Amino acid sequence: MPTHGSLTKAGKVRGQTPKLQAKSKTSAIPRMRNRNTFVKRFNLKRKPGQNWLKS
Repeated sequence: MPTHGSLTKAGKVRGQTPKLQAKSKTSAIPRMRNRNTFVKRFNLKRKPGQNWLKS
């Protein structure tokens, strides 16, 4: 099966990209997370689903 480009160049750009330190991730405390979920579902009447923006 033919390839698109030579295999010797595979991963060239990723190898040249400088490595960045990962940022520390903090999540909201459970009480606030549950409160925000309540507001979204019941006060704003949002349906479940990622990127659901229409009101």
